[in-house]
Amino acid sequence: MNKFVIPLAIFVALLAFLFVGLGLNPREVPSPFIGKPAPGFELALLHAPDKRFARRDMDGKVWLLNVWASWCVACREEHPVLVELAKQKTIPVVGLNYKDKPEDATAWLKRFGDPYTLSVTDQDGRVGIDYGVYGVPETFLIDRQGVIRYKQIGPVTPEALEKKILPLARELEKP
Repeated sequence: MNKFVIPLAIFVALLAFLFVGLGLNPREVPSPFIGKPAPGFELALLHAPDKRFARRDMDGKVWLLNVWASWCVACREEHPVLVELAKQKTIPVVGLNYKDKPEDATAWLKRFGDPYTLSVTDQDGRVGIDYGVYGVPETFLIDRQGVIRYKQIGPVTPEALEKKILPLARELEKP
């Protein structure tokens, strides 16, 4: 009887961990970057490859960094939300075009609308790696000091925008 108790207890514990894990939302994976300085970068502008943009250019502003690609199906899902956000002009949105061909990205923005204050190209994905991106789209809310305050994994939805992102951005804008 005793030889079955320990294996049974281990099995029950594993089942409990599995049950709890299945109940977690994969879009709410905690990011180790929250509360830490956003990695610096300097990349070519998508629409003007001879010009550069650096993360430090946004110091003093609360802004969003949206990682997207023309080949990304989920990016198409979030795109109308970003277009509407751009019309409101409430927060600057910088697009990080991830592992994409510039000509495909510019054609995609021309077809679906360009919600970005500006877009930069990350063709080799190194900046995405620095930000811990493991799939597109991902969006980062960055404060005035260049610290990441929020990370949205997957498409930005109207609900996420209204309940999480914009309230936090408004809070971060306060002096």
